[in-house]
Amino acid sequence: MISFELTEEQRMIRDTVVAFATAEIRPAARLADETGAIPDSLIEQAWELGLVRGAIPEDYGGYGDTRSAVTGAIVAEELAFGDLSIATHVLTPRLLAFPVLEFGNNEQRIRILKDFASDKFVAGTAAFLEPRFDFDASALATAAVSDGTGYLLNGVKCCVPLAEDSANILIFATTNRDLEFGGVDGFIVPRGAPGLTISGREQNMGLKGLATFEVKLENCRVDKDSRLSGDNQFNFTRIVSQGRVAMAAMAVGVARAAYEYARDYAKERKAFGVPIATKQAIAFMLAEMATEIDATRLLAWEAAACLDHGEDALIESSQARNYAAQSALMVTDNAVQILGGHGYIREHPVELFLRNARSFAVIEGVATV
Repeated sequence: MISFELTEEQRMIRDTVVAFATAEIRPAARLADETGAIPDSLIEQAWELGLVRGAIPEDYGGYGDTRSAVTGAIVAEELAFGDLSIATHVLTPRLLAFPVLEFGNNEQRIRILKDFASDKFVAGTAAFLEPRFDFDASALATAAVSDGTGYLLNGVKCCVPLAEDSANILIFATTNRDLEFGGVDGFIVPRGAPGLTISGREQNMGLKGLATFEVKLENCRVDKDSRLSGDNQFNFTRIVSQGRVAMAAMAVGVARAAYEYARDYAKERKAFGVPIATKQAIAFMLAEMATEIDATRLLAWEAAACLDHGEDALIESSQARNYAAQSALMVTDNAVQILGGHGYIREHPVELFLRNARSFAVIEGVATV
């Protein structure tokens, strides 16, 4: 029997994140979008929630909580409900910490995870997406070639969050093209490694509060021990699925924020003496938006549950992400339409929600559960 009932722990985590997203993140969203900067004090407050440190075992300085993809999806949704840029910034250290935790050896865990078990926010990131119109996660152009004692990395990555502030970047590169997903490995590359260049900050349509960068690798040489090589064989398919679940969950959060704002506006805004929410066209639009949000959440949770049961969930996570990209865009666009002319001006956040929702169709690999 399938159950979508949250555990008591999951409800407590959700309620904590909801309160933080509503009271702290949402009020800061507009300024972050306008200035491209997120206050350090807000980031530190979010870090205190233990959203990264909690999953790190006590042996490495963390709290030793059980890691769950479903719980991660809940957290991602609620943070993105507050603001997508701030949510992604806060969760970016997971892009490095979680793969090291799952697939790194003990030396790599000791070296990397201790930073993320500290009391202060520490940036960490991973480079996944490539600036190609035919980008295919199973056929990365970035390559790693062994030279006997190490690897030479060559390629270009884009939309790498917090690259400029991260001491280490996890680079995903192909080591055997014939194996598709199975031929991709992860390499921990120090930010100052010879041959690694971080460009200036990218200027994006949405996610304007999040600092993303292009990363170039030109004969960037790393030692053998930089490759993730723990007891668990590196599973790039699982990493891709975890990222897609996170993106789907965040899309739910953005869509829900737009829906709730438009719904409340429609209840208050009057035309010909009655709230516009009572008009059939508006009511039907809101009903369809609510349906799409619930459908997307269920797809994300199904994929997350597969991950929690040890499956790679590639099909389920891909379905969730693709559906989420479409539904989030539809819901946020409808929210703008419901507000009419008010939806197009910065006085209301729905135009921000729409711009952020557009990112789900074009970016990948900037979040994980």
